[in-house]
Amino acid sequence: MTTNQKRYSEMTEYELKTEIGTLKEKARKAEQLGIINEFAVLERKITMAKSYLLDPKDYKPEETYEVEGAPGEFFKISYMNGIFAWGSRISTPEVEEALPISMLMKTDKS
Repeated sequence: MTTNQKRYSEMTEYELKTEIGTLKEKARKAEQLGIINEFAVLERKITMAKSYLLDPKDYKPEETYEVEGAPGEFFKISYMNGIFAWGSRISTPEVEEALPISMLMKTDKS
């Protein structure tokens, strides 16, 4: 089975927004049907697609951002790699992880 699905990095802004809308509808249906695994996968795809609508240059190393969906959780960027910010959460500075930039919200601390 082959599909002609483009990578998010190859999509135009319009295509990304259309894809996000489609994924949101699928996620809503999965949630209503109680298909939790599918819902989680679709939510991650939405997060990734949203990241491609943002400019990685707007996210700077050493700046701190609040993590979307985790109130009170802050993330300090060490370096950027594409749409991923590498760094650590303030609560666990010894653990390095990568977050898609759409999960990072500007705060007064950044």
